[in-house]
Amino acid sequence: MSKQRNEIEEKYQWDLTTIFPTDEAWEAELADLTSEIEKSKEFAGHLLDSAKTFLEISETQLALSQRVEKLYVYASMKNDQDTREGLYQEFQAKAIALYSLFSQVFSFYEPEFLAITDEQLVAFYEEEPTLKQYSFQLQKLLATREHILSQELEEVLAAASEVFEAPSETFSILDNASLRFPEITDEDGHLVPLSHGNYISFMESKNREVRQEAYEAMYSTYEQFQHTYAKTLQSNVKVNNLQARLRKYNSARDAALSKNFVPEAVYDTLVSAVNKHLPLLHRYIKLRKQILGIDDLKMYDMYTPLSSTDYKFSYEEALDKAAETLTIFGDDYSQKVKRAFSERWIDVHENEGKRSGAYSGGSYDTNAFMLLNWQDTLDNLYTLIHETGHSMHSMYTRENQPYVYGHYPIFLAEIASTTNENLLTEKLLSEVKDEKVRFAILNHYLDGFRGTVFRQTQFAEFEHAMYQADQEGQVLTADFLNSLYASINEKYYGLSAEDNYFIQFEWARIPHFYYNYYVFQYATGFAAASALADKIINGSAEDKEKYLDYLKAGSSDYPLEVMKKAGVDMAKEDYLNDAFKVFEARLTELESLVEKGVHI
Repeated sequence: MSKQRNEIEEKYQWDLTTIFPTDEAWEAELADLTSEIEKSKEFAGHLLDSAKTFLEISETQLALSQRVEKLYVYASMKNDQDTREGLYQEFQAKAIALYSLFSQVFSFYEPEFLAITDEQLVAFYEEEPTLKQYSFQLQKLLATREHILSQELEEVLAAASEVFEAPSETFSILDNASLRFPEITDEDGHLVPLSHGNYISFMESKNREVRQEAYEAMYSTYEQFQHTYAKTLQSNVKVNNLQARLRKYNSARDAALSKNFVPEAVYDTLVSAVNKHLPLLHRYIKLRKQILGIDDLKMYDMYTPLSSTDYKFSYEEALDKAAETLTIFGDDYSQKVKRAFSERWIDVHENEGKRSGAYSGGSYDTNAFMLLNWQDTLDNLYTLIHETGHSMHSMYTRENQPYVYGHYPIFLAEIASTTNENLLTEKLLSEVKDEKVRFAILNHYLDGFRGTVFRQTQFAEFEHAMYQADQEGQVLTADFLNSLYASINEKYYGLSAEDNYFIQFEWARIPHFYYNYYVFQYATGFAAASALADKIINGSAEDKEKYLDYLKAGSSDYPLEVMKKAGVDMAKEDYLNDAFKVFEARLTELESLVEKGVHI
């Protein structure tokens, strides 16, 4: 039974008074910010009046954005710590409304700026040298110029935005609010309702009948609604393909990746490299079959843990192990970790009403807080060091960049956190002698690699094939999507589509297919992190410095350039091949342990 919030010791709760000392201080800032944003309406139409005006409006926009972020973070985190509290639900709603007001008031900025001539911008830099610190940000804005439409068409697209969001919202409502799954029999013989929340726990069951029943109950429900899901997904694809065409992009993928200035070749290189290494996945699945003692392995056997070793860490032990692992980065990094672990940046334990899962959060002017729901498991140790990676990335960026570059793009976001995970795996493997514990650590790594590099690339391959099919005039019916997904799944896992009938409907339950070319970044990030971790452990002091420079870069350069300076060229296949070498080495070790009977 979860505790109430007031039953959690203070030292295990994050200290949000470092953001605003009281709720009243937050409300005073809300009132003042609302007034300041309203006043900014007078800026519209005057951005390019002079260099001085341009600088004033630009810096006002950034300063207000910085304050709005801080306001939102406090409200959001207060709400997350107990989502049942009406006051903080209200705070969050007000913060969201303020964000919306800010966006509306400054909606003039980009269209007005993009009317600037090259000569005028040069003259502005000369008249107001302070503007030069914003030159990279302005350069990125100018790069979108050819994709900006006439004011009339931009207004039409803006007015249609709610319609364009309808497929995604319909999917969300259907999937989260309307869909009902049948009851299944759990390991204790009790009938329990299946849900999104408990599905994975059933798939991890040691009882194969429980796994099969949960799997078939889940996907037979999606089979029942497959035509509705196909329509929402098809509509979403058509929206993105239409907008890309209107904005003169080559494709929806080109439009999506251009936002982060990531070449499409990065995507194709990932898919190509993963396909070359599918025999490694087939080897792992063969080993899974051997360990589980199952002749006819099915897709519902993919998630049950192979290790029965209960490798536990208390929260305090996990803090010590994480801190010890991260000393590899040197004193400055370690001091930052010490602050995060000792100054109440972390909300540790579960309580009634608390948001589930884990994250690293905060804004430019706050600590890089972390939310956990701690359990004494190996998984939770990895979660702690993962979120610490995000928080250190945020700290280094905020300390070394002005606000305008004080955030990092999504393409880079998962690299620091996953690098930490890789370092932890190396640390544990270097220390642990007990072969059953080694088995558990290796299994954890291989499952993580399979679920991220292989699975997310599988999703990416399906997503791109789907978009290309629509561009070529193919109707994305349920039959087409089922057949496409089943064939790709069979290629990846080596398990026949015929023997795994229900997996063809998995596409219908994946919300990321509505995120428009998002999933590939999980795979590229994991692989880049693997390459970086190897350089940090086996490379020179310069390699570590280059890594810290990546953490400091924020959005001050293009993502691929940031990574290239860190020592990983993500336009080439090498970093992916290096990651697969690590996977193969650990798979080989796990195979040798199985040969010795360690898993029995």
